[in-house]
Amino acid sequence: MLWSGWGDPAKAADLPEPVRELLASLLGVRPPAVPAAELGQVRLRPVALTPLVLAGLSDIVGHDHVRFDDETRIRHTRGKSTPDLLRIRAGDGSDAPDAVVLPGTHDEVAALLGYCADNRIAVVPFGGGTSVVGGLTASGSGFAGVVALGLRRMDRLVGLDTVSMVAELEPGLRAVEAERMLAGHGLTLGHFPQSYEYATLGGFAAARSSGQASSGYGRFDDMVMGLTLATPSGTLRLGRAPRSAAGPDLRQLVLGSEGAFGVITSLRLRVRPAPEVTVYEGWRFASFAEGTAAARLLAQRGPLPTVLRLSDETETMVGLAKPGELGAPSDGGCLMITGYEGAGEEVGAVRERAAAALAGAGGVALGAGPGESWAKGRFAAPYLRDSLLAAGATAETLETACFWSELPALYEAVRRALHDELASPLVMCHVSHVYETGASLYFTVVTAQSADPVEQWAKAKRAACDAIVRTGGTISHHHGVGRDHREAYAAEIGDLGVDVVRAVKARLDPSGVLNPGVLLS
Repeated sequence: MLWSGWGDPAKAADLPEPVRELLASLLGVRPPAVPAAELGQVRLRPVALTPLVLAGLSDIVGHDHVRFDDETRIRHTRGKSTPDLLRIRAGDGSDAPDAVVLPGTHDEVAALLGYCADNRIAVVPFGGGTSVVGGLTASGSGFAGVVALGLRRMDRLVGLDTVSMVAELEPGLRAVEAERMLAGHGLTLGHFPQSYEYATLGGFAAARSSGQASSGYGRFDDMVMGLTLATPSGTLRLGRAPRSAAGPDLRQLVLGSEGAFGVITSLRLRVRPAPEVTVYEGWRFASFAEGTAAARLLAQRGPLPTVLRLSDETETMVGLAKPGELGAPSDGGCLMITGYEGAGEEVGAVRERAAAALAGAGGVALGAGPGESWAKGRFAAPYLRDSLLAAGATAETLETACFWSELPALYEAVRRALHDELASPLVMCHVSHVYETGASLYFTVVTAQSADPVEQWAKAKRAACDAIVRTGGTISHHHGVGRDHREAYAAEIGDLGVDVVRAVKARLDPSGVLNPGVLLS
């Protein structure tokens, strides 16, 4: 992945001319005064770990799998949020780990955690590096140093139970490779978040990821039938059956724990038959409220498409609802994308019933064009964000979820908070994950960069988080807590809830070396 941005540098997206004009005329965006730093200009702290400690790490994983050269450290610095990228583009590598350690087995992970606990070394589990909430920036204060524990060597399909439809996979496996391996057996996970091309299975589990086809396949945590967790206190092997009444489900302690409790070394995941037919299409609704009502109708009464997402008026107008045609004129209203996957006859029947429900709710069918455009560009938004940063715009996202009855108030409260804190921002939103009882809201914000764009966004994000907490939403539907959402997460679960999380942390990680500062302050 590009060290100072997203993905494959060859796929960098140029801004269409209508978007450049919109940025300049509507938002007052101007090119940055200072160009982005080159790789060799990034400022790093000296390596804090002693040669003796580095040798001890090498004894566990091998000399070739402990790296502390500048480029490797830079490539494992922070994640891919806009503040992360703004800092690294400014040449700030102050949060870089002292070393990157690459274990290849569960036993090596367990040995590393014990060694780091004994030597007061902070450990950041590192998968694809795609966190957008500060989940990969450990606090090194009070520690001998910080290591990034990279999992990319743990990338195998370990086993496949086609009777139970369960696959055992290692956590460092990138989603693209997992799909390739499973496709050879006619199977799929069906998990396609925007980070799909680079994120890993372990990261999906640790952050409770949700993919774009969640309406059909479920969230990633729905897919986890079992897992193995290495901790400084020992190993947890969880999940003996699909469901159990044998006490609280300890898998739920691990899912969403973001590396603060341990390192996932194996996952047993539900798989599905690869679809025979995949169809995407578009619908137009006169307003976001009308489209939201239609989405709720499908979620509660069915049939539910595999993909169901609804863009508000602004996102539709700008063209972000169809990233493959960004900047193209909009016919107004709100664009809904529906997608159907499965066997041919099944897809046809579900489409027909869903179409009747959407038409009855006021939708106008737009055919396959908008859906195919969305599918073509479904993983392109992070590349666009890089281009916006280079042009002098701050572009960032935030997301939440709530019950259907609270959705209108939450939508308005977050939009109002962002408009109050930023000078003439462009605030867009879509619903991309729906349930019988509620849905998610995913906001994209674009504004002209101030003299201090990191603090500019921090103030706006705090205001938006306050609005989410005040209006009854959750602080994150699928991005996670990281460092950015710690205070709001604490407010959401309350003092007793924080004490419970701390107690789990203290039992599994008594030295506090695992991702310090993430999830809990």
